[in-house]
Amino acid sequence: TWHLKKIPQIVSERTFSLDSPKFEAKTKLELNSVCGIECQRKLPVPSSSDLKDLLSYETVFENGTRTLTEVNVLGLVLDPAGNTTTQRSLRKKRQIYGTDSRFSIYDKRFMTNFPFNTAVKISTGCSGILISPKHVLTAAHCLHNGKDYVKGSKRLRVGLMKTKSRGDGRKRKGARRNGMPSFQWTRVKSTHIPKGWFKGVSGDIALDYDYAVLELKRPHKRKYMELGISPTIKMMPGSMIHFSGFDNDRSGQLVYRFCSISDESNDLFYQYCDAEPGSTGSGVYLRLKEPNKKKWKRKIIAVYSGHQWVDVNGEQQDYNVAVRITPLKYAQICFWIHGNDENCTQG
Repeated sequence: TWHLKKIPQIVSERTFSLDSPKFEAKTKLELNSVCGIECQRKLPVPSSSDLKDLLSYETVFENGTRTLTEVNVLGLVLDPAGNTTTQRSLRKKRQIYGTDSRFSIYDKRFMTNFPFNTAVKISTGCSGILISPKHVLTAAHCLHNGKDYVKGSKRLRVGLMKTKSRGDGRKRKGARRNGMPSFQWTRVKSTHIPKGWFKGVSGDIALDYDYAVLELKRPHKRKYMELGISPTIKMMPGSMIHFSGFDNDRSGQLVYRFCSISDESNDLFYQYCDAEPGSTGSGVYLRLKEPNKKKWKRKIIAVYSGHQWVDVNGEQQDYNVAVRITPLKYAQICFWIHGNDENCTQG
């Protein structure tokens, strides 16, 4: 069952204009040397002032201008337990090894209906998910490398899968038969990225804050997926998660997968989902029962950050990782969607 949680408030205090970014960074679809499972266990709990800094955010607008908004966090109860994780065995090396457990969605009826229709393609080469009539959730590293915005993010576009094709070109018909979706591309009006992504752990990028929200120029008029607070592994049916994206090795295809989570920290899920670059930024979701109802509901509980290499016991280990939607991140993303905290008291 989805459990309602009281959400801390994030309120904006001041907004400053910043210099326009250069937009010269290269897009990195695989991140290296980030804080891994062991490192996460040793991290201190951020203080209230740390969180105010980490959750302040940059906004980049379509014309290339940029602002920094400082925020305050109200009603937060800090967890003294810190970044504890379940002590499970370290995962074996895996990106796609042995049997590939991904499913390409070929049938147009599935592809253009919920929940698959919520998956979108980002013009920088990643995936994302519709979270409101005008907003898309994706990974921060798809837009920014920790130091500068990536090339192509100045004229950022989002590709929504078309339900109907215009014209009757033979190529397009053939593409549909082969399960290749066509896209309707929409310009992005503004992009929000948390300051925590720029600060990083030990001077490096901080995977905990690898998420961003894009505001579209026009509403998409499609069914979107709501946000949910990420439950612990024990509260998930079979510890299973699901997500769909546009993996680079299956060009143009929508790829769906589900898998079990092997480990967790306060901010991250470490899992065994088969995935390739291109699927990063996908919305990870669960299906749980709504409180006091017989209905089941899918909600986004994490953002897929991709395949990561980290130091574990002095050796390089790899795993696939997702950034959890914590109550704080829920409050921030909800604030970005609504522009106020009035609609964000319960999650």
